Order: sequence, then C-alpha cells, then structure tokens
Amino acid sequence: MGRRIVAIFAAAVVALLGVVAVLMYAKGADDRAIAAQDPSSVYVVKSVVPAGTTLKDSVQSGLIIKTSVAAKGVPLGALQGVTGSNGGLYALSDIQPGEYVLADRFGTKPVGQKAIDVPAGQVAVSIALADPARVGTFLTPGSKVVLFDTYTPTETGVKNGADATKLSQQTRVLLDDVLVIAMGEASLTPTQAPTNAGEDSADSAPVRGALMTVAVSPADATRLVHGIQTGNLYAALRGTDPKIDLGKVISEATLFSAK
Repeated sequence: MGRRIVAIFAAAVVALLGVVAVLMYAKGADDRAIAAQDPSSVYVVKSVVPAGTTLKDSVQSGLIIKTSVAAKGVPLGALQGVTGSNGGLYALSDIQPGEYVLADRFGTKPVGQKAIDVPAGQVAVSIALADPARVGTFLTPGSKVVLFDTYTPTETGVKNGADATKLSQQTRVLLDDVLVIAMGEASLTPTQAPTNAGEDSADSAPVRGALMTVAVSPADATRLVHGIQTGNLYAALRGTDPKIDLGKVISEATLFSAK
C-alpha cells in the first residue's frame, strides 16, 4: 500500500514537472515570437519619387511615409530617419510606390543617363527661388504653378536727346500653367533674395532657397530664360481651373486701384 502511494505521488510530481516544463517552453516561445514581432520604424514609398527629388521634400510632400513593421521584416540598409545630414540628398533614380526606402537610394546628386523625366517636345529650365517665392515647401514634382515676373520696363527711343529711361516696376504673369518636374536646394545670391523696401541687398549674406526645375515648350523656355535674366520671378501654386488674366499689368500706380 505504501509503495503504491509513493508511486502515485512520484507520478504526480513527474506530471507536474512536465506541465511546468511545457508552460515554460510556451512562455519562451511567446517571448521569442514577441521579440521577432518587435515593431521597428521604416519608410515606405506612397507615391513615385522622381529622380532628383530631395529626401526632405519627399517626406514633407507625402511621397514617402513612415510606418512600423516587425523587426524581422526590416530590410537591410533601410532608411532609419530623416535628419539635417541626409535631408538634402537626392533620389538617385525613380523610387516606385510600395518600396521600402533604402538609405543608398539617395545621394549627393542624381546619376544615370536620365536624372529627371522631361515630357516629349518640352525642355527643362531651372529657376532659383527663395522660400516665399516657391510657396514655402509645398511645391513638389508634379505641381503646376503660375510664374509672375516683376521687372522694370524702359521707354523706347530717345527723348530730347536723352537715352531711354527706366519706368517704375511692373508685375504680370509670364507663364500661367507650368509643370514642376524636380525640386532641389540652392544658395541664393543677395540680388536673388527678397529684401525689404530701402534695404541694401548688396550687403546681405547669401540665403538658402530652392532650385525649381520646370518643363516648358522651347518657345516658352526662351521667354522664361529672359525673365530669369532680367526680372524677379515668383511662383504661385495653381488651384483647380483658375482664371488667369495674362494681360493684367500691375505697377505702383495701379496697385490699389486695379480690379
């Protein structure tokens, strides 16, 4: 009788140890599974990132979004974050939607045979603009803009033996529907940066701005280049079907009276 009790007790202990071992193994497996699923932050392409687009602009415009995936699903070399040291790097080639963003997809300058896509029959022209003149940081490849030109016209011919004289500044629309195909960074010279009235821009230090590359027809490219060389350009982001008056001219005399 005593031996039977001892045997039953021993069997119960063995069974209990077995249960404990199974529970400990299951808990270890759960811990390993949780560790494998530990979420890590990665960047994923939501919309195509054209070659030549900076990393900073890609994130700010929503072309690249941040998400979380299981640690084991993070690809080798995945972009870990956007900082001041890498925000100005350019996409070396088009990055397609759904791709994980790898750090080496961005570099100091676009490479390859074609850094940007220029529509057939058009040419690419770059314009250096200060932040206000490019609608802050909201312009991205694919945006449509209106380009205004502020310039100082001159009277033609000679009056009373004198050379042609300059008139007061005027502003009008230069091009009303322009496609942006790339955005980059630029260092503006004092003459390119906007200044307050009466402020001497010659003594101003260079400021950071943007290099906006647009696609236009060859004829419009000639007009645009002339406007770049002779006036001050300003970009406005187009809305849906705006009514642009190409003939309207604004000067100091008509600034507050024109409708």
